[in-house]
Amino acid sequence: QVQLVESGGGLVQPGGSLRLSCAASGNLFALYRMGWYRQAPEKERELVASIINDRSTNYADSVKGRFTISRDNAKNTVYLQMNSLKPEDTAVYYCNAIRIIGARDNAWGQGTQVTVSS
Repeated sequence: QVQLVESGGGLVQPGGSLRLSCAASGNLFALYRMGWYRQAPEKERELVASIINDRSTNYADSVKGRFTISRDNAKNTVYLQMNSLKPEDTAVYYCNAIRIIGARDNAWGQGTQVTVSS
């Protein structure tokens, strides 16, 4: 199973920016759909953004125009650039990998906290 490690979370003021990174193990990264999810206290985990390739991305309505997901297959890494952050973006952000070619695999990272507060 692929292993995922997130980084880049932290405390930021409203209107600020953060970039999350998720590094994957192995050499089959290109075969995975990568996604970022988030879970706020007492709320269900929700999809923030996903990417198969640069021509195939998906965003939650609440982050469209503010967040950008991208991937670098040479570095086995997926990114989430978050701009114009709002207090309601505060959550634990999780990286997810779902293999879409070949054997089944569905993996989660450990999560990284993002707090938007003045």
